[in-house]
Amino acid sequence: MARGELMKKLLASYGRDEEFRAVAEQIINEEEKKNNRVLARSLRKTLELAPNRPARPKALAPLIPFPEAAGDFVEPVQPTHTKHNIVLSAENIRLFLGLIKEFRMAEDVRRHGLPVRSKLLFCGPPGCGKTFSAEIFAAELGLPLYVVKLDRLISSYLGETATNVRKIFEFARKQPCVLFFDEFDALARARGDAGEHNELRRVVNSLLMFIDGIKPKGFLVAATNLDQSLDAAIWRRFDEVIWFDRPDRRMTERFLRMKFKNVDVDFDPVAFAQDLGGYSYAEIERVCVQAIKSAIIDKRKVVSAADFRRAMKDEIRRRRGAARITQ
Repeated sequence: MARGELMKKLLASYGRDEEFRAVAEQIINEEEKKNNRVLARSLRKTLELAPNRPARPKALAPLIPFPEAAGDFVEPVQPTHTKHNIVLSAENIRLFLGLIKEFRMAEDVRRHGLPVRSKLLFCGPPGCGKTFSAEIFAAELGLPLYVVKLDRLISSYLGETATNVRKIFEFARKQPCVLFFDEFDALARARGDAGEHNELRRVVNSLLMFIDGIKPKGFLVAATNLDQSLDAAIWRRFDEVIWFDRPDRRMTERFLRMKFKNVDVDFDPVAFAQDLGGYSYAEIERVCVQAIKSAIIDKRKVVSAADFRRAMKDEIRRRRGAARITQ
């Protein structure tokens, strides 16, 4: 995009913190592509050190009486994180901002005879922000978040699972909310999989019909770590597919700055970004938390590089064990 257009977008987004930062990221990326690395680094440092505007509290959508039929299978979750607790790619920020705008202008969109995107599929490896994003997305929209309890939804009795799925879809049709299916592949596994019995094939058939037919008042969000296991017919039922990848070095640096923002350290955490290549956000956070706890346990006010290195060694040991199990 031409610099002039980006500058216009930047000025137009003033006062809308997340949108402003997304456009600023685009400008910085353009400078990097032009090999203006010194300017890009300076702009990025300025952006990361800039204070975040306090988010205005959003009124939650009114709740309908909680239906007993769905009560066994969905659980309300109170968001505990904000958009300032997560690092997303510029592309995903753009997608989420677009979805939020579209939701807020839904009536105008529908008046023109156009559909509103409301069914989302989150794909990517574990620990890369899918569940966090669902929680923060609901909070930004001002919608209550309900998580589907798959362990109760999937019944051992023939025919009951499809009936249970029907109940929660009926709930989502009436209640403005973000209905979140984690580990969606447990329900939507490929019907051609020889290991699946006829009951689960029938569940997938029912699921396809329910997703096709529902026009939720909020959002239906499904997340999976195993996108290759999903039934091929599932993909076109979703209005948008959002991919969550392991953070690159720049995103890892931003995440490290965020985790140690209010912590006294005697080292630069960003210096360890290269050593954390290929780690998920969950793994990096575990390293940061363990390093901080080491200082607290030893009654020290400052976290040291040695604390961070020990925490990294523990995470390497844990990853080695996990790799042995999956082989």
